[in-house]
Amino acid sequence: MPKLLVFCIDALCASDIPFMKTLPNFGRILEHGALLEKVEPVFPALTYTCHTSILTGTYPGRHGIVHNETLTRGGKRGAPWYSMRSQVRGTTLLDAAKKHGLTTCSLSWPVSGGADWDYNMPMIVPYDYYGYQPEQWLVGTATDNLLDRYFYKHGRYLKGPDRSLDLFTMALALDILEDLEQPDVMLVKMCDLDGVRHFHGVYHEKTREQLRKHDEELGALLEALRRKGTLENTNIVVLGDHGQTDVEDTFFMNNFLKAQGLLETDAQGNVLSFDAFCHSARLTAFIEVRDPKDEELLQRVRNLLESLREDPQVQLDLVLGAEEAQREYGLAGPFDFVIESRRPIVFSEAAQGEALWGSEIPGFQTTAATHGGSPKREEVTTFFAKGPSVKPAEIKTAISMVDLAPTMAEMLGFSMQDVDGVPIKEILR
Repeated sequence: MPKLLVFCIDALCASDIPFMKTLPNFGRILEHGALLEKVEPVFPALTYTCHTSILTGTYPGRHGIVHNETLTRGGKRGAPWYSMRSQVRGTTLLDAAKKHGLTTCSLSWPVSGGADWDYNMPMIVPYDYYGYQPEQWLVGTATDNLLDRYFYKHGRYLKGPDRSLDLFTMALALDILEDLEQPDVMLVKMCDLDGVRHFHGVYHEKTREQLRKHDEELGALLEALRRKGTLENTNIVVLGDHGQTDVEDTFFMNNFLKAQGLLETDAQGNVLSFDAFCHSARLTAFIEVRDPKDEELLQRVRNLLESLREDPQVQLDLVLGAEEAQREYGLAGPFDFVIESRRPIVFSEAAQGEALWGSEIPGFQTTAATHGGSPKREEVTTFFAKGPSVKPAEIKTAISMVDLAPTMAEMLGFSMQDVDGVPIKEILR
């Protein structure tokens, strides 16, 4: 039975492929394997939403992870992020593999805390935590076999102001492959390219430096398999979760709603009352109304949003009601409208002051690039693979992210049931 190793790179773009072909480890897979050049992320193209669709083969409206944050109604900001496998509806690739008697391992995969997998170290320590006790989030959410055996060795990578989840993940992955029998399915998720793109931009030279680092990391994993004698029997998959887009400006949508008399806040931006409220998904936004059964209010808010199509700065080109979002993108959640601009602007949910644009505020800074848009954004992600279940092929037409789980399941010799995607047979032996 062939094995599967998935090397996931956060914010990998289809446009990275030409450069990756010049690198020794990515290039070897691309030269002799299969390439799905353009993989369209689900909507919104946020990390946790996409990662969950990659594993479930379903759209966000079905698996329930519609944002990184646990969105609820009530005009609330700053909700905790999704973290637990129990929050995901449906069956994942690893769940299905385990039911077929395969061993499973997941390292730094989002929304996987407490998963019933053989080896699991979830991506669960808050991204803004720089303290010295990260194990408080891992106890009870990671499997004891990894926590007990390896945290004392590698936990230092998760501590302090220079913490590095990628260093921690790679140290774990290599120790597992050296010390234990190789899991039949192994997920290794890397984060740093996403941070580089957020800070520097999509096409900055530093993205190539980071891709070189990821190539070296993959090379170490491949060498570990070679030394173990299992490389030729392992399907190696490299994939991303979403692309990124260079940002031009930030629009303070909740300040706009305040100006329209639909939202009231105190001086610190805390919500006092609202008829409409914006939840940011970065390149897109969810708009919630106070009472979704109030047809008059729904129509008033829709009319206001539709008017922003003609605004020369905002330039909305997507205004979807809840039913339209479900029908067109398989997206459902605690919101009443979804909006996106034809411009690369961030929709901020901050509601302090009166400024409508970040460019109006001296010294205001936003990230150089971001994601969270619809699948029609120019920079989508990609997928390539090599192994005993894969035949050389190059598919240039765009495929959906929900096709990836059923495709990887076929590599392992079984089919996933009740999914939205279909296996890409053209790359399978």
